[in-house]
Amino acid sequence: MDKNWDSFEKKIKYRFEDKELLQIALTHRSFAYENQEEDFADNEILEFLGDSVLGLVVADFLVSAYPGTSEGELSKLKSTVASTSSLSSFAQHLKLDRYILLGKGEEKSGGREKKTILAGAYEALVAAIYLDSGFQQSKDFIMGHLKPFFKKINVKKFLVNNYKSALQEYYQKESLPAPHYKMVTTRGPDHKKQFTVEVFQRKKSLAIATGRSKKEAEQKAAQKALKNLLGRKMKVFTADTFLLKKKRG
Repeated sequence: MDKNWDSFEKKIKYRFEDKELLQIALTHRSFAYENQEEDFADNEILEFLGDSVLGLVVADFLVSAYPGTSEGELSKLKSTVASTSSLSSFAQHLKLDRYILLGKGEEKSGGREKKTILAGAYEALVAAIYLDSGFQQSKDFIMGHLKPFFKKINVKKFLVNNYKSALQEYYQKESLPAPHYKMVTTRGPDHKKQFTVEVFQRKKSLAIATGRSKKEAEQKAAQKALKNLLGRKMKVFTADTFLLKKKRG
């Protein structure tokens, strides 16, 4: 496919020596499947590699930026920045959704708005830069998103946690069974499906919420349950995580 990637390269402030790597990074499997006669490679292998490159850069940054932070807290910070929600927001900032090559079916089902597709393309792009010019260039690219992300959180004053994990930890500390989630309804066409989930602790209903995926609905239900338990102590950070002020001493 002869495509001019010039505008996208200007947007990401990186120019590829090997344009084919860029094209592969932005080729979703749905497009490759629908164009098999042209033998397109999809971005799944690059996504796999990019996940590892990203993980190393994030871990190195966190250890250097937040000395004295426990391994548990560092793991939660790493999970937060490497989550589908965060990576898709990085992709949206780059307007990456405009450039992804999608199959017609995926296009019709709202693929350009799907967080999993955006996050995967971002990871693939990281890997493409890594293969095109090496680790330092890919690290510089990632750091352009990491630094602004962590400016939003004072790690010395706040803990960051995933809603579902935090709800489970809350009941573990009380020596009670972990909460469980039940699908209530699914509604709407495939490209606008809505999932409604209810979370229980034993037989007691804690909260009910709706999202565009089962995972999103569960996170929202956990968020509502935690808000009832913790009140104003929690502050929303990302779609999956919140901040909790650390106790003094």
